[in-house]
Amino acid sequence: MGIVIDTSAIVALERSNRDFREMLGPLADDQVIIPMIVWTELLVGVRLATSSRVASQRRAHLERIRLAVPIMEFDAEIAEHYADIFVECQQARQMIPQNDIAVAATARHLRYSVLVGEKGEGHFQRVKGLQVIVLGRLG
Repeated sequence: MGIVIDTSAIVALERSNRDFREMLGPLADDQVIIPMIVWTELLVGVRLATSSRVASQRRAHLERIRLAVPIMEFDAEIAEHYADIFVECQQARQMIPQNDIAVAATARHLRYSVLVGEKGEGHFQRVKGLQVIVLGRLG
């Protein structure tokens, strides 16, 4: 199995001050990727930091993750899944943020699960055929 990591999971990892692979627990040996949109959101978090010290800490945390986990580009095949998910959500009148659609599209394209933080699962549960794993509920 493979795992696509959502921003909410990485933020939860940062706040826990635990090792990345340790926090993954039973998923630590799975193929793990970060979608480009998640990387972008994380960089925004660095730039919005309340101080240069916090920005430096966030950047260092991201660099450790980047060295351990590949970042996946958004390509034409993922765009096809994005369009499908967008239409499915719109027809169900249950739209989710477009960044989350991009994460879900990446996961559906790869046939991977999405790992989210404890408060991040709601949007992803609306996407048909997507397995959502909540970080705080790992065994």
